[in-house]
Amino acid sequence: MLVDIVGERNVLLGEEQAPFLTDWLGKYRGSALAVVRPGSVDEVSAVMALCAERDVPVVPQGGNTSLSGGATPDRTGEAVLLSLARMNRVRAVDTIGNTITVDSGVVLARVHEAASAADRFFPLSLGAEGSCTIGGNLAANAGGVAVLRYGTMRELTLGLEVVLSDGRVWDGLTALRKDNTGYALRDLFIGSEGTLGVITGAVLKLFPAPRARATAFVAVQDVDAALALLSTVRARCGDRLTAFEYMTGDTLALILKHVSGARLPLASLPPAAVLMELSDTDDEAALIGRLEDVLASTIESGLVLDGAIAQDGTQSKAFWRIREGVSEALVREGMAAKHDVSVPTAALSEFVALADAGVKAALPGVRPIVFGHLGDGNLHYNLLPPVGLDQGQWTAEMPALTRLVHDETRRQRGSISAEHGIGQLRVSEMGRCKSPIELDLMASIKALLDPRGRLNPGKLLPDTIARGAN
Repeated sequence: MLVDIVGERNVLLGEEQAPFLTDWLGKYRGSALAVVRPGSVDEVSAVMALCAERDVPVVPQGGNTSLSGGATPDRTGEAVLLSLARMNRVRAVDTIGNTITVDSGVVLARVHEAASAADRFFPLSLGAEGSCTIGGNLAANAGGVAVLRYGTMRELTLGLEVVLSDGRVWDGLTALRKDNTGYALRDLFIGSEGTLGVITGAVLKLFPAPRARATAFVAVQDVDAALALLSTVRARCGDRLTAFEYMTGDTLALILKHVSGARLPLASLPPAAVLMELSDTDDEAALIGRLEDVLASTIESGLVLDGAIAQDGTQSKAFWRIREGVSEALVREGMAAKHDVSVPTAALSEFVALADAGVKAALPGVRPIVFGHLGDGNLHYNLLPPVGLDQGQWTAEMPALTRLVHDETRRQRGSISAEHGIGQLRVSEMGRCKSPIELDLMASIKALLDPRGRLNPGKLLPDTIARGAN
């Protein structure tokens, strides 16, 4: 019995389950046989073994902050929802090897705090960092604003501890940076959205704590100009460039309309803008001077139309308030068709031009709201309905517009999910956006590690493909 493994307090039934059964955005609501909250890897192992014996599906859940419904059970009520929230220990901090070892249920903000206490830095930064957990970050291969310099969670992780579908524990909690002994099993589980195993622990990379930051908010004409600026800043500043965020003028106008406290540090609303940040362990005045030199030359050449450099932390936060206000502005404006895509950086301009033309031809008056992490090719290409369009009509139009956006993403050899994951939201698109051989290989791996298809059913792989491999 589950209560014999985790205790009666940690098996939730009835109304106690409610907070776990609805996704963060309120799009999906499911049911569960029980919500189980193990407190150790041994308890996770025992729960998984029992569920395997009874052939019960398991849905792993961390902080329940998924943007794609990846941690929400279906409506059948047949699955056990496995909450890792009680597994919240920071196991070790190694300042010699620059690593931190944590339980998967540790909240991201706590990792930041533990790293800071050791005069180190963990670079993953997300809007939900006070709620999201490391296990969920790993399951979705989270990115954020600092991928340009530090990489995604896959690049930030050295080792994992994973409980398999039958209850066996793979102890891969190694802090090795070089291990040439065959297949990288770690990378199978990162980004697998809980469909191959349950991540219970991780060894993460730490970095020297930045002593200096320089932040600028600049106006540019379009994506082409932003990319040229990116190339220039990279050439002049190297890996000091930590973030390079792009926003169209329409995106900025929406933020200024809806977000309290958002102030544009430019003379007028530009066609597009870039928020960039440098960081270093060196003197801040020197770093700001380097950024001033770059902007002065790019303004003189006409590449940058206007710009402002933050003179202190308060101004820097004000600049970032603009970028961080996009989600709030979209919610306040109304229902958006959201797309989290990535394409090769050199193809970004063509992608935006063709995607804009395609959606506007399909639905005149549709409003693209385009922003994102330009430095790593990740755009949040969102669409708002034409002004005055009935919500029912808009809902009916959204799937066709999404197909247009995703088709253009494929033509540019991009991905339909850069950092949010597939979950339930995009699972129906996988058959269109992955090649047959990719789907076959993924289904074969799924069949090997989860032969009964019990782990997080209905996520990532279409059911027909997952069942076909089992």
